Amino acid sequence: MIHFIVATHGPLAAALLESGRMVYGDLPGVHAVCLTEQAGIEGFRRDFSATLEAAGVNADGVLVLCDMQSGTPWNVACEAAFNPRTQPPVTVVAGVNFPMLLQTDEVMTARDVHHAAAHIIELTLPTLVQAKPVDSAQTDDF
Repeated sequence: MIHFIVATHGPLAAALLESGRMVYGDLPGVHAVCLTEQAGIEGFRRDFSATLEAAGVNADGVLVLCDMQSGTPWNVACEAAFNPRTQPPVTVVAGVNFPMLLQTDEVMTARDVHHAAAHIIELTLPTLVQAKPVDSAQTDDF
């Protein structure tokens, strides 16, 4: 089973989880870590480490979903991911968004965190769309 950490600048991670619970219900195995001005980088490191320890319990891997590449959440997560002593294994993906968060349910049963990372990206890419006018009237019927 794969567990997840959403790691972001500011309160985005917590807000994504709150919104996810509103739409989807409980998101088991999904944790949030937020970099705040008050805690700073060292506070984020401590929070991330504690969250990684909690997320790793009974997990085959931990997939960290960051808001952007090369920021502090990404850098701290990559330190854990590239440390050969980190157990369970950790993989890091940048570009977390609401559809990606909801897709965690689709990949959580994976046993390989690297496969889970590739799969969640594959599932999320089609949700990145540009709005365009349509020729026919759209209905609310699904």
